[in-house]
Amino acid sequence: MAQKPSIPKGTRDFNPKQVAKRNYIFNTIRGAFETFGFQPIETPSFENSSTLMGKYGDEGDRLIFKILNSGDYLAKANFEAYSEKNSTKLTASISEKALRYDLTVPFARYVVQHQNDIEFPFKRYQIQPVWRADRPQKGRFREFYQCDADVVGSKSLWQEIEFIQLYDKVFSSLELEGVTIKINNRKILSGIAEVIGASDKLIDFTVALDKLDKIGEEKVKEEMHSKGISDEGISKLQPLFTLSGSFESQIENLRSILRTSEEGQKGIEELAFINNAITELGMLTAQLQLDVTLARGLNYYTGAIFEVAAPANVKMGSIGGGGRYDDLTGIFGMKDVSGVGISFGLDRIYLVLEELELFPETVTKNVEVLFINFGDKEALFSLKAIKQLRQYGFNAELYPDAAKMKKQMNHANKRSIPFVVLVGDEEIKSNSYTLKNMVSGEQARVSLDALVSSISKARN
Repeated sequence: MAQKPSIPKGTRDFNPKQVAKRNYIFNTIRGAFETFGFQPIETPSFENSSTLMGKYGDEGDRLIFKILNSGDYLAKANFEAYSEKNSTKLTASISEKALRYDLTVPFARYVVQHQNDIEFPFKRYQIQPVWRADRPQKGRFREFYQCDADVVGSKSLWQEIEFIQLYDKVFSSLELEGVTIKINNRKILSGIAEVIGASDKLIDFTVALDKLDKIGEEKVKEEMHSKGISDEGISKLQPLFTLSGSFESQIENLRSILRTSEEGQKGIEELAFINNAITELGMLTAQLQLDVTLARGLNYYTGAIFEVAAPANVKMGSIGGGGRYDDLTGIFGMKDVSGVGISFGLDRIYLVLEELELFPETVTKNVEVLFINFGDKEALFSLKAIKQLRQYGFNAELYPDAAKMKKQMNHANKRSIPFVVLVGDEEIKSNSYTLKNMVSGEQARVSLDALVSSISKARN
């Protein structure tokens, strides 16, 4: 007996209902992107390894799926690296391409490659799958979609403000309340590291600080100490561990903590500017929150850092994130092109909407009316009506086989099709249709106009 087929861990099949729900989210996000003036692009599913490697830090590099060279890939293998068990050098000799890890670095490559054809500032959105060799768990997959929007060619903080509004617009359209948009600034983190005398340990310091809500204050201090940060420096961090209150009050406390850091003060002014504008503009459903422990993407973020948290009553990681990168295109030789962007975590948003039962019932509606097949003559008559129904915008279909009526009716029930139409000799002679409401059980012979009217009423 043949072994039952399977799919790789961290990947999924999607049934028609799931695809419909995913498309609902895609369409909502895409609509918001376009409302805010973003233009769509697409990039290949795989890039040259040199494009991706070294852009996400050591951990990111480990999570990139490498693609073996086609043909006899061993012919060019570095056997010295193999004998030394140097996987990095060996991989470089047998794999020249890799699946994209995110959409940001490929976008930077796109901008550099097509810079002569782009009108700056360039606002693009991109909705495509990415791949990461991560350990699968709830809300974390090896293949998943990202929905990104970026602006390159402008250093204006109004872009950050627009992105906060964009997040708010999408989650409001999805009727997802209680979302928190967390914001920090790389300059503030650099300022803190400067104040405690750990500028050369910025990454170690921020990685530890980022764990504050997970492992607690004492464990964070222990980790910092193990990374070589002095006791005196750690003691200067004490006010940060208890930093709370409104956005404005936290800003004022930071002004005091970072009074000796010019870089830190710049970060504070940027966050204050953003917060003042958002306060003036107002939010639909989301909430903006300052979080000085937020330290994602420090390998390329240089200014604002965003992370979106799901409502507190849902156990889920971040459902979005992004930030300002002042010189990401510099890694490909194009200097001084500032950019800022955000991403929506489609798969996690899906799980949140599913758990909170926020998908509209109409999202999974498929066929609205099924015509029963009694034979070729009846089928042809039915298809003429189906053609007109489709022109009116209705989802209609003919059962393909002249099977037993019970089987066809069961098919309609299993697919939750609300109406079936029966066409026999009498209906053909009178140019009419017998319409059956599968919910109420009511049945009546009607004209095509009356058929359209009945389905329209049910739809509305």
